[in-house]
Amino acid sequence: MSDDRTLVLVQELLELPAETEWVEFKENYADGQMIGKRISAMANAARLCDKAFAYLVWGIRDDDHHPVGTTFDPSSTKEQGEPLEFWLAKRLRPDIAVKFVPLTFRGVRIVLLEIPAAVVNPVEFDRVAYIRIGSATPKLSDYPDRQRALWAKLQTFAWEANVALPFLEADEVLSKLDYAAYFELTSQRLPDNRKGIFDRLEADRLIQKDVGGRWDITNLGAVLFAKQLSDFPASIARKAVRFVAYDGTGRASPVTHRQDVKRGYAVGFTGLVDYIDGLMPRNEYIGKAFREERPLFPSIAIRELIANALIHQDMTITGTAPLVEMFSDRIEITNPGQPLVQPDRFLDYPPRSRNEALAALMRRMRLCEEQGSGIDKVLVAVELHQLPAPDFRVAGEAVRAVLFAPRKFADLTAEERVRACYQHAALKYLSGQRMKNATLSERLGIDPQNAAQTSGVIKQALKQGLIRSADPAHPRAGYVPFWA
Repeated sequence: MSDDRTLVLVQELLELPAETEWVEFKENYADGQMIGKRISAMANAARLCDKAFAYLVWGIRDDDHHPVGTTFDPSSTKEQGEPLEFWLAKRLRPDIAVKFVPLTFRGVRIVLLEIPAAVVNPVEFDRVAYIRIGSATPKLSDYPDRQRALWAKLQTFAWEANVALPFLEADEVLSKLDYAAYFELTSQRLPDNRKGIFDRLEADRLIQKDVGGRWDITNLGAVLFAKQLSDFPASIARKAVRFVAYDGTGRASPVTHRQDVKRGYAVGFTGLVDYIDGLMPRNEYIGKAFREERPLFPSIAIRELIANALIHQDMTITGTAPLVEMFSDRIEITNPGQPLVQPDRFLDYPPRSRNEALAALMRRMRLCEEQGSGIDKVLVAVELHQLPAPDFRVAGEAVRAVLFAPRKFADLTAEERVRACYQHAALKYLSGQRMKNATLSERLGIDPQNAAQTSGVIKQALKQGLIRSADPAHPRAGYVPFWA
């Protein structure tokens, strides 16, 4: 927090008609137990009041909000023989980054405690959650209506709403966000005045008002429309999509191309997809009249899988970002975070995203699938090009999607053949049809006279429980996925 912003903030807090559930004034009373309970209560109250922070200020007379100064020094105060901040940190759960800020205000020394609002769970002190009601600090559990309301707020709060850069002048906001691209991508006319621009950016939660007529850029605004992600803190800058191309089939192979996308996801998305498409190997395709070159991997599949990685990543995992790797025989697209849906159900489950605001805006800008996850488009494109079945897997604390280069049926592993069978059955079922021996033979490029090979794949898929007979009484009725 800058000194200028702190001074303006304190002035605005003093202008409040009275203390609120998220603002309290003290002179010198600084008992550790009191501070710990207040942090819990005010963090929870701030979330209920839709405030990003709560504030406890020492050196302010309670009755008339007059600055009188304080002797409280958090850096030298100890509780039970331990430094106060360390003592508090051990007793607050989940971990909450409170900040003591000493400063001189109107000639006297005051101390501001900035308390972030609860995010994932109610904040507890010594394993008890508190709430602020007027000037009282009771246990949250004693007020079940407020407890339910707080949980409802926590369930809808998301990473996107956090502040990436605070206390910016209007010119600074416009210099850091590609606002012209925002209006173009959302098919809106660019306003002819600054107020119109800021009204629209605020309406889409890309920015929000700060104190003193300044503005905050939210995480959503930064990660989507940053002109340079490096202009933002590391928590944003390290979300930049990375691309690496290898001259071989493994990560030990020489790197031929490497690129970190410097711009926000929305403004850099098309450029990244085009860049990858330009590097992609080509196969010659002979049509009815002409020869043409086609990319080794269908462009629409690359586009949808990158969009999925951006939307479904766990933004709260620090120090990692979506990664696209191109090998001579495959492309791997990895995004941080455990999946909210098991990989074998990506196709049929309704899409779920940790980052709903980001996903909704990406869909509005037509940068990803409008109605669903886009996995169906990926599988359709893969089948059309007769590529091996994509592999969706959990890799540690991440999700990885793998697209494979063309291979003949004889070169596929047993696992790849069964996976292709399952995905084909799922696609057929979702289109109102049923997989049959003939349709799977066509999908796998098996000559009809070798239908026994197809039957063998179906038998293995049945044995593994990935598909089932559509009608056991009629063997020729075809097959459907296990969840049908």
